[in-house]
Amino acid sequence: MSDADSSRFVIRDRNWHPKALTPDYKTSVTRSPRQALVSIPQSVSETTGPDFSHLRTGRFDNDLLLNFNNGGLPVGERIIVSGRVCDQYGKPIPHTLVEMWQANAGGRYRHKNDRYLAPLDPNFGGVGRALTDRDGYYSFRTIKPGPYPWRNGPNDWRPAHIHFSISGPSIATRLITQLYFEGDPLIPLCPIVKSIANPDAVQSLIARLDMGGANPMDCLAYRFDIVLRGQRKTHFENC
Repeated sequence: MSDADSSRFVIRDRNWHPKALTPDYKTSVTRSPRQALVSIPQSVSETTGPDFSHLRTGRFDNDLLLNFNNGGLPVGERIIVSGRVCDQYGKPIPHTLVEMWQANAGGRYRHKNDRYLAPLDPNFGGVGRALTDRDGYYSFRTIKPGPYPWRNGPNDWRPAHIHFSISGPSIATRLITQLYFEGDPLIPLCPIVKSIANPDAVQSLIARLDMGGANPMDCLAYRFDIVLRGQRKTHFENC
């Protein structure tokens, strides 16, 4: 690609994200701003670093089947989730930190505030991290999370999902999103998903079955590419 192509500016589409106030998503009522937003100047500490290119990850940091092992393997459907982090022109983003967290196969998080009746899995912590390689690829081995009810409506359920955090070149460029699984019937019913008006934005959050990446006789695989901005960008949460 030429320098002219790589420097082309693509304006941010403000309609891509949901409105801050979406009453059917009840917590947005208390979290949405009531006054005009104020731009706060960023300090050097917010616009520089950290540099993850020299981060030494642990052997099982990206393997959730083994990184919380207490004498056995976690319960659930074993899967691989992998993909590529790139910019709006398809250029890979190497050596960037990708973190993920999720519920277990029963739909429960290992968090002190999660009171769902599903049991905790003694061999599953639900968190992992990986650095993208020089071509922007990352990979996790985990179990497919279960759906769970949440106190929004009388019978609202979250689809199975995995949260992702992508750290850019500075603290101020951290982006957070979540992955859903192809074919899940709960996706169009979820009030959080329905707050996203653009159907293409919703599609950018759905991981596709990737039989080419599966381990035969072991586990299926899902592909989830992350585009940081531009016309093909992945939808990110307003934080």
